[in-house]
Amino acid sequence: MTKNWQSSTGTSYAAVLVDVDGVLRHWPAHDGIEHRHGLPSGALAAAAFAPARVHPAVTGALTDEQWRSAVAVDLARTCGSRDRARAAVAAWSALVPTVDRELVALLSQVRTVASVALVSNGTTRLEEDLARQGLDAVADTVVNTARIGVAKPDPRVYRIAAERVGAPAGRCLFIDDTAINVTAARDAGMAALHYRRLDELRTVLAPLLGQVQAMRSEHHRQ
Repeated sequence: MTKNWQSSTGTSYAAVLVDVDGVLRHWPAHDGIEHRHGLPSGALAAAAFAPARVHPAVTGALTDEQWRSAVAVDLARTCGSRDRARAAVAAWSALVPTVDRELVALLSQVRTVASVALVSNGTTRLEEDLARQGLDAVADTVVNTARIGVAKPDPRVYRIAAERVGAPAGRCLFIDDTAINVTAARDAGMAALHYRRLDELRTVLAPLLGQVQAMRSEHHRQ
């Protein structure tokens, strides 16, 4: 059931929709991997995240394994060695992101008064990665674009996310570190924050956090 709350200022969020990479978790640099495997700086990102390469992966046309294999093929052309390219992709694939535990704690509070969804342009590996770091318990639902066939900023992503949390778009707050995705959320009728710093998010979530505090105070009085 969607949680529902109307703030005293009139701002109403029934759901908070949060991007994963660049907000909830942050990946380490991989320049050391490139150096060790004879690749120029930036080669991994250029190969992996070229639109023609990454789009099929985040819309489910390719599995995560197929995407990474294709990246290795591209890198082999760059470094002249299939073995080195495969080793570089294996090392890159083994990287573990840093989780923003302060944000996790913040979302745990918010979740007591509003639904929380993770909305990510992910590959078919996303759910496994989230579970490995305990992030599958952060939200009520995960909208992985590889499972729905469309990726942000496609407006269908926002509609599906709102449907998953059972809230109209106008009652959703969307948070993402990519400006074009934030603009698309606003175009879809959502409130949205271009995420840069945790303190900015705390300010936006202040009405909901105030409701959490009020609930705790009421509990203590009983």
